[in-house]
Amino acid sequence: MTRVLLVQDSCLMRSALAERLDREPDLEVDHTPWHSAPGRVGALRPQLCVADLDYEASYGIPPLGELRCSLLVLATRSRPGLLRRALEVQALGYVDKDGPVERLLLGIRQVARGERFIDDSLGFGFLKASQNPLTRRELSVLSLAAEGAPVAEIARRLHLSNGTVRNYMAAITRKIGARNRIDAIRISQGEGWL
Repeated sequence: MTRVLLVQDSCLMRSALAERLDREPDLEVDHTPWHSAPGRVGALRPQLCVADLDYEASYGIPPLGELRCSLLVLATRSRPGLLRRALEVQALGYVDKDGPVERLLLGIRQVARGERFIDDSLGFGFLKASQNPLTRRELSVLSLAAEGAPVAEIARRLHLSNGTVRNYMAAITRKIGARNRIDAIRISQGEGWL
């Protein structure tokens, strides 16, 4: 029996998918929204988490690193930045959300055996993910800016000086060809980096 924790913010989608997966005789499925996922992982100790990369808080940046078990992500090729984040935390499985449930079941079983699973349809998304020109620190600065934080707050939260934050914002806008801070946020969200 494989214990699976499904992490997805939309209650209706999460419940329906959990119900479908739970019909499989070799799977024991629980589900939770992102905000309570780390605690549920600790309490349930699942063999793997199936995590939807569409995250309603923090401009779509899910806290993947907080899930301390094998990880299979549900992704789309239109958000390459999120595929990159999943790679950085060493997710084993990548399933296209637009694919059939049979692909997800195959991915779950492979990841449960400790094997990598990548949907072929996500290949272009992985290629595009490697094109993100922003560093991790620049993404942190831009994420806080996208939340509406002023320079002083970003500096305080990241333990930087105001001038350093302004330098990061200038580097970000230059690297991605943005006109200003708002344009940089728009471009980064459109590329799936935020």
